[in-house]
Amino acid sequence: MDANAKEAQMTAARHRALALAAIGVVFGDIGTSPLYMMKETFGETGNMALNETTVMGVLSVAFWSLMIIVSIKYCIFIMRADNKGEGGVLSLASLALRTGHAATRRRKAIWFLALLGLALFYGDALITPSVSVLSAVEGLKVATPAFSSLVVPLATCILVALFVFQSRGTHGVAKLFGPIMVLWFLVIGTLGLIEIFERPGILFALNPLYAIDLVIAEPWVTFVALGSIVLCVTGAEAIYADMGHFGKGPIRTAWVGVATCLVLNYFGQGALLLNDPRTLQNPFYLLAPSWALYPMVVLATCATVIASQAVISGVFSLSRQAIQLGYLPRMDIRHTSATEMGQIYLPQINWLLMIGVAIIILSFQTSSNLTHAYGLAVTGAMTIDTILAMIVARWLWGWNRWTIYLVFGLFLFVDVMFLTSNMLKIPTGGWLPILVAIGALTLFMVWSRGREILTAKLYRDAMPIREFLEHWDRTTERVSGTAVFMSSNPAVVPTAFLHNLKHNHVVHERVVIMKVDVEDIPRVPDAQRIQVDKLGKGFFTVVVHYGFMERPDVPRALELCRQYGMSFDLMQTTFFLGRETLIPASRSELRRWQAAIFIALQATALSATRFFRIPANRVVEMGSQVEI
Repeated sequence: MDANAKEAQMTAARHRALALAAIGVVFGDIGTSPLYMMKETFGETGNMALNETTVMGVLSVAFWSLMIIVSIKYCIFIMRADNKGEGGVLSLASLALRTGHAATRRRKAIWFLALLGLALFYGDALITPSVSVLSAVEGLKVATPAFSSLVVPLATCILVALFVFQSRGTHGVAKLFGPIMVLWFLVIGTLGLIEIFERPGILFALNPLYAIDLVIAEPWVTFVALGSIVLCVTGAEAIYADMGHFGKGPIRTAWVGVATCLVLNYFGQGALLLNDPRTLQNPFYLLAPSWALYPMVVLATCATVIASQAVISGVFSLSRQAIQLGYLPRMDIRHTSATEMGQIYLPQINWLLMIGVAIIILSFQTSSNLTHAYGLAVTGAMTIDTILAMIVARWLWGWNRWTIYLVFGLFLFVDVMFLTSNMLKIPTGGWLPILVAIGALTLFMVWSRGREILTAKLYRDAMPIREFLEHWDRTTERVSGTAVFMSSNPAVVPTAFLHNLKHNHVVHERVVIMKVDVEDIPRVPDAQRIQVDKLGKGFFTVVVHYGFMERPDVPRALELCRQYGMSFDLMQTTFFLGRETLIPASRSELRRWQAAIFIALQATALSATRFFRIPANRVVEMGSQVEI
C-alpha cells in the first residue's frame, strides 16, 4: 500500500471515529425528541385532533422541518460560516463583525443579538435536561401506574448525580457516548420500521402536499400545534455550535444516519396512533413490545443523560467565551482532560444549573407540563442564527440581496412561524426561558457596562507612560529582578506601579506593563501571541493576544517573549496586581440596582492570580477603593 492510500485510509478512519463521537455529543438533544414530540402534538400541548388527515399532515410538517432547518439550513448553509474551524452564536457574531461593514451602532446590534442568543441558550440548558430525563423515566408509568409517584424523585436524583459528577470530567465515559447513542438510534429506528410495515401507507406523508393540506384545512390549529411539532428540531443549533469539535464532514455524515432513524421512529409512531388511538398515552414506549419496556426505559434514560451532558458542556464552553469577551466576571475554569481542550468544568455555573434544574422538575412535575416551557428558547436562538448568517452571507460571502431573500428568507419564515407559535405558550410555561434569558442578558449588559465605567475611572487621570519616563527622576533606587504590572491600558502608568513607588520608593531594574487582550476570534496562533514595545530606561509593554476560546496563561506568555530577547526567571519576577474594592457612589453612571448587581458580581469574580495562572507566591496585590 503506497503512502497516499495509507493516508487516505487513516483519514477515512478518523472521519468515521469523529462521526461516531458526533452522534454521542451533537445529536443527543434532537435524538431524544421522539420521546415526547408526537405525544405532545396530539396531547394537551398541541391539542390536535387524532385522525388520518392530522397524523399525515403532522408527520409531513415534522419531516420537512427536519429537512429545511437541520439538513439544509444548518448542515449546508450555516456551517459554511466557519470561524477558523469554530461555530456557535458568538463565533457567528464575530464573523459578522469582521466584514468591514460594522459601524459602531451596527456592532452593538450584532453583539446584542449574539448575547440574546447566548441568554436563550441558558434557558434551553435548564429545560432540556429536565424534560428529557423526565420523559424517559415516565416510561415506568406505562409499565404500571404504581411507579407514578417515583418518577419525579428518580429523575431529580439522576440529574443531581449528573451535576455532582461533572467535576470528574467526562473523558472516561465519553467513549461510551457514541456507541450508546448509535444503539439508541438503531433501536428507535427499528421499532418505527416494524410499525411502518404494519401500515406502509404512512410513508406517503413524505409528500409536502400533506403538510399544505393540513394548513389549508386547519390553519389555526396547525399554527398552535407548531409549538409542539418544533420539538422535533430542538438541539439543531448544536450542529453548528459543535462544528469546531468534530468538523463539518463527520457531522454531516452522522446526520444522514441520525435523520433516517428519527424519521422512521416518527412515522412508526404515526402508524401506531392510526392503528390504535389508545396508544396516545405514550406512543414512543408503546412502539416497543411489552417485554422490552423496561430495557427501553433504561436505554432512554442513558440517552437523555448523554443529551443533558452535551448541553451542560455547551453551557461551560459558551460561559468561558463570555468571560473572555468581558460579559461575565472571571470564574474558576478547570480542565477535566489532559488531552481534550474542550472538556472544561465551571463549578459556579454547574451548581447554579443543578439548583435551577431541580427547582424546575419539582415545580413542573411532568414532561407534558415542561413542554409548554420548551421550544421558545430554541426557536429564538435559531432565529438569531438565521439573522446573523444573513449578515455574513451579505457582507462576507458577497451574496446579492435577492439570493439572500430567496434562501435565508425561507429559513427565517420557518423560524418565525415556530417562534410565534411558541409565544402562545408563554402563559402556561413559556415565561420560564424568557425569564432566564432576561436575567442572563441583564447580567451580561450590567457587567460589561460596569467594567467600562470602572476602567474609565481607574485611568481617567492616569499619566501616559512615555510622558512619565521623560520626566521620571532616575535617582530612584533600582532593585534587582523584574516587576510585571497587569494593566488593561498599557499606554498609561499603572496605579499599582504608582502605589509601589509611593510606599516602597523603589523601582525594579526591569518593569513590564502587561495587557491581556482577547480578540473576537476563537484562537490566536503563537506566532501572533506576543507584542513587545521597548520604552527605554528598563521599561517594556507586552500585549498578549488570546482568542475567546482560550484561557490566558501569563507564565507561558512570558516564555514566548524570548523571541524578543527577553528571558524571565519566575523566581526573580514579581507580579503586581491592582485589587479594587467597590463601594456605591452617591451619584453613579449606573442605576442603583445596576450598581448593586455589578458590585455583587465583582465580589464573586475569581482573583486575577488564579485566572491568569500566575504563581501565587510571586504576587503582590495593591488595593484601592473605587466608587461605582
